[in-house]
Amino acid sequence: MILEQMYTKCLAEAAYYIESKGEVAIIDPLRESAPYIEMAEKNGAKIKYIFETHFHADFVSGHLDLAKKTGAQIVYGPTAKTKFEAIIAEDNQEYKIGDLTLKVLHTPGHTPESVTYLLLDENGKENAIFSGDTLFLGDVGRPDLAIKSDLTKEDLAGMLYDSLRKRIMTLADDVVVYPGHGAGSSCGKNMSTETIGTIGEQKKSNYALRADMTKEEFIKEVTSGILPPPQYFPKNAMLNKMGYSSFDEVLAKGTTALNVADFKKEVVDGALILDVRSQDLFSKGYIKNSLFIGLNGTFAMWVGALIEDINQKIVLIVPEGKEEEAVLRLSRVGYDNCVGFLKNGVADYQASGEILETIDSISAEDLATIVHDVNVVDVRKPGEFEAEHIENVTHCALDFIESEESKLEKSKKYYVHCAGGYRSVIAISVLKRKGYTNLIDVLGGFGAIQKTNIPVTKFVCPSTLK
Repeated sequence: MILEQMYTKCLAEAAYYIESKGEVAIIDPLRESAPYIEMAEKNGAKIKYIFETHFHADFVSGHLDLAKKTGAQIVYGPTAKTKFEAIIAEDNQEYKIGDLTLKVLHTPGHTPESVTYLLLDENGKENAIFSGDTLFLGDVGRPDLAIKSDLTKEDLAGMLYDSLRKRIMTLADDVVVYPGHGAGSSCGKNMSTETIGTIGEQKKSNYALRADMTKEEFIKEVTSGILPPPQYFPKNAMLNKMGYSSFDEVLAKGTTALNVADFKKEVVDGALILDVRSQDLFSKGYIKNSLFIGLNGTFAMWVGALIEDINQKIVLIVPEGKEEEAVLRLSRVGYDNCVGFLKNGVADYQASGEILETIDSISAEDLATIVHDVNVVDVRKPGEFEAEHIENVTHCALDFIESEESKLEKSKKYYVHCAGGYRSVIAISVLKRKGYTNLIDVLGGFGAIQKTNIPVTKFVCPSTLK
């Protein structure tokens, strides 16, 4: 048996490759087919099935292209309805992969069609589960993402409680847990940085699997403290359900090299300039009205959160040799309308006589000398802010900057920080596109601020107060 977890940090997503006797199953593949096909060909094996745990909301799965290229059958769980050919499995239905068996366990809750796949070895022993977004390490899937459903999040949370206790917690403690996501994903709220565990470990450490927890307690805990889902989630879920463009076509279009004249023409025609270089390079010189989201961070998640129109035409400013990577990572979250990149980047743009914009910055040490007299904006997530923040700071979370921008005034000067410097430059690029002109980036973010004497407010748990 060959079993490989193919983990993608940008999306905190895990796909799985399972092989036995020359037959392969892929679970929850990403948009690009090549890694799975190449692995199977290297081993002289054939992809037989593509198993989907549910209609993913946080990325566009690669099931359609992979099935078309390999002849593999796509399998979804009970109640799933697709606009393309797929097997809709029954609860407890089994599928053979060489000497192995994958058994379908219908585990609704994250979504109505969610399933967990139970792997049985050649002797019929329960070996592992591929739990998708039903069970994570340290957490469970959020119950508020079902698309076009009459079910409330409380209804789905109740289903999830039953699914966990009747289908998963009854498995042996040594059964391995292979989840669909790890820390950083927006599909849960308390995920571990580990990506492989066991049922026994989760029974001891996962708050949602407490043996004495009532259904009412579970529903309350699972539905509280979750941030609104990113705006692109329902759009990705619909693409996964209805179908999408061929990745090969998307890649060919998006990696078209544009000269300055053609680049400008695309911008005039409505294309968004997306600059994916590092925050340092962007700050030193960028094209006016560019949106910065660097490939060196959680690129796909921020693209999905900040570019509202999934069909938005996009032109790229990209480091040389990174064109294909940028288009690939855009496509993973359904942004397929990239029409090319500026050949030679901002150097050619500047050589054509155009002037580049820059972002001013300040060190945390220098900020400490003026912090009481200036306006500071913290763009970290609510949880980060609540744990610890500068006194008298304005919180304007990047995740919700479209609505939280109302806290700011275009006539004022703001010093902007995040945790380390990536998100603050994204936020500044967003705000500059909206007409803010006096924005200063705090280098090193809150990590650097903590090393100064700038006063901070820390969260104190009420239970520790006397």
